[in-house]
Amino acid sequence: MPSPTADAAKPAHRRTSAQPTAWQDDPRSVQILSAEHASLATTRSLVYNEAFTRVGVFLTFMSMSFVALALFTSATPSGSSFLGVTAVALAFNFMVGLMTLGRILGTTADDLRAVHAMARIRHGYLQVRPELRPFITTPTNDDIATVMRDYRAPGAGVGAVLYSLTTSTGMVAVIDALLGGVLAGVLALLVGVGGVAAVVIGVVGTVLVFAAIAAGAARFFLRDQASLEPAFPSPERGVLAGSDG
Repeated sequence: MPSPTADAAKPAHRRTSAQPTAWQDDPRSVQILSAEHASLATTRSLVYNEAFTRVGVFLTFMSMSFVALALFTSATPSGSSFLGVTAVALAFNFMVGLMTLGRILGTTADDLRAVHAMARIRHGYLQVRPELRPFITTPTNDDIATVMRDYRAPGAGVGAVLYSLTTSTGMVAVIDALLGGVLAGVLALLVGVGGVAAVVIGVVGTVLVFAAIAAGAARFFLRDQASLEPAFPSPERGVLAGSDG
């Protein structure tokens, strides 16, 4: 028979079974959620800074190219040589614009994932302190429809199209489409096409490039949104962000 002294010498966790504790009752849970929330907020800030920097570099590069073309025009008679240099400059700008657009799409996807994760964390906050629900105005459900409302973006229709043109992605897409159209018009002039026909080719080229970019961006965003699986979706599609835990 074990002696009382031997029992007393045993560690406490061996003498008594630990009672399970809900994660909401553990203060360390809120600390972990807060640290993750702060990390996501920092990620969003870095993503925005990178997006604005890349757009700024693209616009600066394009402006310098046009200034160089203006100087070249004053020094060289207009003709095939000027059109050739213009085509090269436009091609470089178009290529840089497409690379910038690709990176902007990536930063937008990173930002969406951060917003999605922060909505899930806010859901965890409300599980700890449900009485704080009236003070939280940002999404606390992580289904994509609720998360997208955090961007104040229209759901569909003409409003959604017009809104998309006001974003960094839409602005760069429009500039790329214009560069592609002008490049097509200049190439048409180089091969001997008339002025009116070159303008028509430039307009058609602009429309085609913009349509291709829009289709590619829409496919990218839909695929990325579909990959965000909700863990705490809204019980109803019409529930306002933050109205359900």
